[in-house]
Amino acid sequence: MEEEQLRRAIEAILFAAGERIDIQRLSFATETDPSEVEKAADALMDDYAFQRRGIRILKLEKGYQMVSSGEMADFVTKALETRKPPKLSASQLETLTIIAYYQPATKAMVEQIRGVDSAYSVAALLNKKLIEEAGRLNVPGRPIQYRTTPDFLRTFGLGSLEELPPIEKITFGEPIELPQEQPAAEGT
Repeated sequence: MEEEQLRRAIEAILFAAGERIDIQRLSFATETDPSEVEKAADALMDDYAFQRRGIRILKLEKGYQMVSSGEMADFVTKALETRKPPKLSASQLETLTIIAYYQPATKAMVEQIRGVDSAYSVAALLNKKLIEEAGRLNVPGRPIQYRTTPDFLRTFGLGSLEELPPIEKITFGEPIELPQEQPAAEGT
């Protein structure tokens, strides 16, 4: 398939899909090598951005999605009469951060780090489709593990989890030394 026809096919598929489509699926549909699909999709993505079009193509992990331009958000919102998505509470943001950095993470791990019950926050993030179940841990009780979703990447404008800023992670299983309080000086 010639490059221009491949770009038009990718554009049509992404427009019709309305969600992220894997490179492998695009390759299968167009009967083209995945590297050629990626090259054509990247070129299409660059063209949309360069021309400052009302729509963009985002590369999300190993796939692509067509979305409206952030610059046009006010117009889209006004035309479709949609409300802004609800904001995340501090507890939901903390929970989401822990899951993003430690995924797959269990609710118990989140609670161990936060020091408080996190059932409500986990349920709220599941409802907002920012996290999803990622199987069960093979230990007694078989707790559910959670991971972030492509909606998480889209919401925070990330192409992949590697774009998260680095943090100092807690190592589990090792004792944590807390600073000792200094005794008050006598006579004060």
